[in-house]
Amino acid sequence: MTEWIGRRWRWLAAAAALALAHPVFAAPAPSGDPLAAAQENTLPLDIPPPVGAGHGMVATAQHLASQVGADVLARGGNAVDAAVAVAYALAVVYPAAGNLGGGGFMTVRMADGRTDFLDFREKAPLAATRTMYQDANGQVIPGKSVDGWLAVAVPGTVAGMEVARTKFGTLSRQVLMAPAIRLAAKGYVLGEGDVSLIAAVADNLKTDHDAAAIFLDDGEVPETGTNLVQADLARTLEAISKDGPAAFYHGPVGAELVAASRRGGGIITQGDLDHYKVRELPPLSCSYRGYHIDTAPPPSAGGIAVCEILSILQGYDMHALGFHSAASVHLMVEAMRRTYADRVALGDPDFVHDPIDRILSPEHIAAARAAIPADRAMKSSEIKVDLGGGGEGHNTTHFSIIDGHGNAVAMTYTLNNWFGAGVVAGSTGIVMNDEMDDFTARPGTPNMFGLVQGEANAIAPGKTPVSSMSPTILSKDGHVVMSIGSPGGSRIPTITLEVIMNVIDYGMDIRTAIDEPRIHQQWMPEPVEIEPGALTPAVQKQLEAMGYTFKPHAPWGVGAGVLVGAKHLGGRPTPKVALWGSADDRRPGGAAVGE
Repeated sequence: MTEWIGRRWRWLAAAAALALAHPVFAAPAPSGDPLAAAQENTLPLDIPPPVGAGHGMVATAQHLASQVGADVLARGGNAVDAAVAVAYALAVVYPAAGNLGGGGFMTVRMADGRTDFLDFREKAPLAATRTMYQDANGQVIPGKSVDGWLAVAVPGTVAGMEVARTKFGTLSRQVLMAPAIRLAAKGYVLGEGDVSLIAAVADNLKTDHDAAAIFLDDGEVPETGTNLVQADLARTLEAISKDGPAAFYHGPVGAELVAASRRGGGIITQGDLDHYKVRELPPLSCSYRGYHIDTAPPPSAGGIAVCEILSILQGYDMHALGFHSAASVHLMVEAMRRTYADRVALGDPDFVHDPIDRILSPEHIAAARAAIPADRAMKSSEIKVDLGGGGEGHNTTHFSIIDGHGNAVAMTYTLNNWFGAGVVAGSTGIVMNDEMDDFTARPGTPNMFGLVQGEANAIAPGKTPVSSMSPTILSKDGHVVMSIGSPGGSRIPTITLEVIMNVIDYGMDIRTAIDEPRIHQQWMPEPVEIEPGALTPAVQKQLEAMGYTFKPHAPWGVGAGVLVGAKHLGGRPTPKVALWGSADDRRPGGAAVGE
């Protein structure tokens, strides 16, 4: 086994502190070489190499879950088997986002060429109404769609994992769930990253008796080194292991979930659980510089964003322009601006018509390129669209897995905010989502993260909210090349985009591609968000002269990726090492583990 557990971003924490007083850092001007510019445009990272392995690679935000996945591969399971085991393990060891009480997306590409996209995203309860979070004057009531049982949508993770396992897996449910059951029953030691997540939402957890009993120590944040046992969750996992989704949706677990919802003022009923179904869709496909991309279709707005931005940028020699040079950032930002304006037309495909063909048409892409000014920043107000979409919380988790046979999984799933709605479903031990906040609470009003929302994403019974989650797999000549994705709310598509560009355009290895500082623009609001060190002072000054404004932001996202072949695309393979993986160092505790 090969393992490297996440290096802390000490440099980035220091940079973030500096940014409060000095938004521009002292750094040398970039050279004409793109790879040199990639190093000179940021503070020194001293990034270790990615993890290498010969027979399989698992990259997740929690090292114990990564080890679970690698162990499944070691005993002969394929990438989908490992994904199911990792998903259940993350529900135990990464309860802030890993889950049984939420939902998500899985993109699959098998070695034989089969592809699939599983939508096991949460759905609005049948009793939901479009104005349920507004007061008598039509104004949104703060917090009503975020905290407590009224914020909870019908979860889909358990159903999704069973569809994936039965369609593509090779091992039994009992085998795949055993590690999660063991971790819940015997406990796991809380690391610094685990404790920081609990601390971030401790006040919210205190308001729910069941959540506080599990995650707090007499009402206080537990100390690093505490062994966290989740006995109720272990019993729930055992029931699912024995009886499958029936235990969750129709058995005693579901009954307790419904009862807890009723006690807490929620609206989930047994009818909601009875009607839940996983949706299988063809992945959204596009290409970039000869690489085939399989990503998330609606109800994700993220996959379309990735494809649209890449399609626009494909018309330029980004390598020659240089990593995060003024010229390349100008093009990236304007492609992002146009794309995020387009995304507001998207919604649940069972409820609205999503204009995918128009958005990704050669004519629309060419028009977007033609509209980019040569020497100035556009104003977001110059782009007119019909309101249609929404946005979501930042606190999701992603993992990437590729096995030694070339089967690949990219999976992103979520509770929405850290620990979801801050409630646990009674004696089940299940942390519940606050996914109803992803809907448009009031059309035309920006959500808490600044995304403009509209009619296509309005609340309706049984409807799935729009998401930015973008689990993505790249291939070439029929063979998998990379699996990538990240949490990050509205920033997920630009995180995924930048990693793809860093690998393809700038020749970075997967670790550097994930760890490099990022930029983001989402149409509204106007400023370009930048992580510390993303731009040199010279580049930032050039862009400000063109009319850009910048908003320094703490590091975002927790990317996880696997690259096949050499450390760099087109490089010389290393003997006995065919897979390279990395988990983002922006949050401690993640790991890439190889087999």
